Amino acid sequence: MGNKKTKKVIIDCLKCTNQSDCCKLGAWIDLDEAKKIISLGIKGDFFHLEKDEAFPSGFKVGTSYEDEQCGFLDPDGLCRIHKVDYAFKPVTCKEFPYEDNKIAPIASVLCTLHKSGIKKNKKKRG
Repeated sequence: MGNKKTKKVIIDCLKCTNQSDCCKLGAWIDLDEAKKIISLGIKGDFFHLEKDEAFPSGFKVGTSYEDEQCGFLDPDGLCRIHKVDYAFKPVTCKEFPYEDNKIAPIASVLCTLHKSGIKKNKKKRG
């Protein structure tokens, strides 16, 4: 059996010209992170509290309603949480487009750099 080595994809968000694209559908964040953000008084809302053992508190909450953009995204396309204090930016947001040290499945929809890499690879093959 052959060993296929897969090259780890590295995404440099600083090279992205559309940095708010990944906020188009909001994010799932840990309930404890949401509580800290609420304590800062940052304008925005949370939706859909759900039990989820994958999150440290055992609960997750969404930063958007249905498929709308993140409620913490300013009209200028910047994160209100990040503007106040990067330390309070949710882990899922800091780590995107990665999830469990791999490219997140939703990255092919939201991540501009990842999508452009997919298109380049398809052109090379075809």
